[in-house]
Amino acid sequence: MTERTDHHRRPTIRDVADAAGVSRGTVSRVINGGHWVSPDSRSAVEAAIASIGYSANPHARSLVTGRSNSIAFLLTEPQHLLFEDPTFALLLRGATEAAARREMPMVLLVAGTVQERRRAVQYVTGGHVDGVLVISSHRGNPIIAELLRSQVPLVSCGVPLGFETKVSSVAADDRAGGAEMTRYLIGTGRRRVATITGPMDTPGGVFRLDGYRDVLGDAFDPDLVAHGDYSAASGRRAMAELLGRTPDLDAVFAHNDRMAAGALEALTEAGRRVPDDVAVAGFDDSGQAAALTPALTTMRQPYERISAEMVRLLLEAVEGEPPTSVTLPATLVPRESA
Repeated sequence: MTERTDHHRRPTIRDVADAAGVSRGTVSRVINGGHWVSPDSRSAVEAAIASIGYSANPHARSLVTGRSNSIAFLLTEPQHLLFEDPTFALLLRGATEAAARREMPMVLLVAGTVQERRRAVQYVTGGHVDGVLVISSHRGNPIIAELLRSQVPLVSCGVPLGFETKVSSVAADDRAGGAEMTRYLIGTGRRRVATITGPMDTPGGVFRLDGYRDVLGDAFDPDLVAHGDYSAASGRRAMAELLGRTPDLDAVFAHNDRMAAGALEALTEAGRRVPDDVAVAGFDDSGQAAALTPALTTMRQPYERISAEMVRLLLEAVEGEPPTSVTLPATLVPRESA
């Protein structure tokens, strides 16, 4: 058996240090974030890394740092919604891409049941990931409480109701978006604008309704409010309820596009033309809105930016930074339905 030659040997930190003319400690600091390294030394190390083809050994680094160098995308909803609700797929794709730019693998976890939640917490607290992106947070979400007790770094997508000051979060501006859509519908000449809310234990349900009420003020009519659960079926039921209770309504703002799709079905069944008789609007613009007939007017959430900010804040939380919140604007997208 022949001995392996230096030509085929994997370059080491010592090789980088020799090529750059610096100490191995300097090379290590550059690789792990560049703290306390002069610009000249950093440039020399980066040039040496490029020239000799050095790449860090992630297993060795994890042994030194005590970290896994991976993060989790944790959906706290039933598994089928990962495939049925396009917003979750957009967030997963955006978060995975943002993590990949930092050379970090993403682990997908779904915890929609008590048993799934127990397994997810065991996995996360077992040190398999450095932190968690929590997707879809209902008020007092028990998994957030469990992760906080275990001191696991986490970031919530949407305001984590009940944990607002304890957990970092990234969200579209639900209240401002709800207000803008309500103003838009009124601006088209509509006078009886109804709304179909999301669950009232979610930030979207609470804050989009707040925005709607902000605009209507003293004209707010509780009979023009119906509640759904973000599914198309709930939007259909809520629309039928509204038509039975307030048949003179001439517009409806659904708190997501899936419920708006259900509302369109109910209006068609009731013989109401959209937008001639009733204008319909949604919230999300996750892909479904443009494919509906008629194409749906909606508020667009900046999913790519939300995902990227979540990854950024999570890595800051891993480094011990205190909780912070980022709110991003939603954008009105007018289409044929309103």
